[in-house]
Amino acid sequence: MPVKRVRVLVANHPRLMRELVLAVVADQSDIEVIGELQDEIQLDELMVAVEETRPDVVVVALDDANRHSAQCGFLLGRYPQMKIIALAPEHNLGMFYWAVVDVRTTPLESSEAGILNALRERPSLVGLHRN
Repeated sequence: MPVKRVRVLVANHPRLMRELVLAVVADQSDIEVIGELQDEIQLDELMVAVEETRPDVVVVALDDANRHSAQCGFLLGRYPQMKIIALAPEHNLGMFYWAVVDVRTTPLESSEAGILNALRERPSLVGLHRN
């Protein structure tokens, strides 16, 4: 049975970091680079690329840990099956982001109001985890 290849979208800026990532995965038979974004991009551009390519993993530059944490959370909220690797070579730092979808429960009041409240509630289904 053939091994499922990991589909990777590389969205790193600067060029040297992007080329390093591409060189690392070039000889890996189970990893396929399906797209490469060469310039510094905004979140909406990254969303379009993710929507078009449907990668298993996105590799991005980590310029600002707080900003990317929010962007990664937004991306993972929309694509919870995807993983994100964020790299900051100038700080010798990398972060791996993924979403965990779990089942949660809460007691429901057995009444009209309880049912209506449950219908209107928008619980958070995806959490952002940082290691």
